[in-house]
Amino acid sequence: MAQSSVLMTEGSIPKQIVTFAFPVFMGNLFQQLYNTVDSLIVGNFVGDQALAAVSTSSSFIFLIVGLIYGIFAGAGVVIAQFYGAGDNRNVRRAIHTTVGLGVIAGLIVMFVGVVFSPDILRLIDTPENVLPMSTIYFRIYFCGSLFSVMYNAGSGIFQAVGDSRHPLYYLIASSIVNVILDLLFVAVFDFGIAGAAVATVLSQLVSCGLIVWKLLTGQDVYRVSIREIRLHMDMVKSILRMGIPSGIQNGVIGFANIVVQANINSFTDVAMAGCGAYFKLEGFAFLPVTSFSLALTTFIGQNIGANRIDRAKKGARFGIGACVLGAELIGVALFIFAPTLVGLFTDTSEVVAFGVKQARTEALFYFFLSFSHAAAGVMRGAGKAFVPMLVMLLCWCLFRVSFLTLMLARWHDIRIIFCTYPLTWTMSSVIFGIYLISGKWLRRKERA
Repeated sequence: MAQSSVLMTEGSIPKQIVTFAFPVFMGNLFQQLYNTVDSLIVGNFVGDQALAAVSTSSSFIFLIVGLIYGIFAGAGVVIAQFYGAGDNRNVRRAIHTTVGLGVIAGLIVMFVGVVFSPDILRLIDTPENVLPMSTIYFRIYFCGSLFSVMYNAGSGIFQAVGDSRHPLYYLIASSIVNVILDLLFVAVFDFGIAGAAVATVLSQLVSCGLIVWKLLTGQDVYRVSIREIRLHMDMVKSILRMGIPSGIQNGVIGFANIVVQANINSFTDVAMAGCGAYFKLEGFAFLPVTSFSLALTTFIGQNIGANRIDRAKKGARFGIGACVLGAELIGVALFIFAPTLVGLFTDTSEVVAFGVKQARTEALFYFFLSFSHAAAGVMRGAGKAFVPMLVMLLCWCLFRVSFLTLMLARWHDIRIIFCTYPLTWTMSSVIFGIYLISGKWLRRKERA
């Protein structure tokens, strides 16, 4: 077995899941830190309107990017299952197809983001006083879409074969570049919100360049040859079969968040800035969620590929428990220290008040949020991506949007928005729990 990749079908289950999840956790931590640094620097050196501009752009960025990254989650499942089965020929075919899809997807996202930015921002009722700054940030950010998509495609390839360390190294380098350039462009050269966006794009270029270089020069099964990059149609079908439900799931969440953001925008730019600061802090609760969910998808995928069903069940129980515990600890800390943490973004008391109110409404319910995402990771690894897609569509989109629309029409109170999240997290967790207990997710072996 080559050195960088890790076969997760043998050995200690907790050790393998934690060993895989920790580099992902650290990588996400650095990514969240440099995303937060954007908002910290913008809020403190440019102002509350600029902070609101960055915040209102985030929801649609998540929608567009989430759709694409869902496809690559499907690619990761396909690669992991072939890798677990020891089918290196199809591993390579799936990897080269993934790279080809990454180039195409990156160019599409860049075009959509750059060309339609003003229309998209008006669609979500971005206030006119924030619109110019949001448009600038949006367009510059999406100029780097190809870099971001290719990094995530490459990261998915590494993680599918059990190597979560190299994506961490490249993300750390990218994060350091982003922080330095943020301070230089915004705090020193006073380039404003455009400086923050350019810093993000250049940092994405760094992470993309490093991961592509490793793919082209590595000696492991994942090594990419430019001559072999093509869309193998059987692999495209397998990737899309696995990835489209995940992409729709991300899109559903993104769409619901856009509706939520549009409702937040109906209040004031002070509310937008306060909620934007909270969402940056909430991102830290997603660190164990993302890392353990991804570890579970890879672990379950490899073990399903090797037909190690009992091992997959044990891994699912451990990974979900660890994910829930980690997220809830962060939620408790956020609940306690909310005034101090939100105050890092701004010294405007009204902005801080909105952020604290949202934090203390939602943070203690992170165990439901993390359970839903971890369960979805298990199901994706087992080839059951349609189930989490359907649950998220019903709970996190249809119910969330309908509830907000009806309730806000009667009572225009921002607390209704805050309460909607824990309510829908609870609903999805109950459904996922019933499905997992039923054992249907492992009743039939599915392999790409």
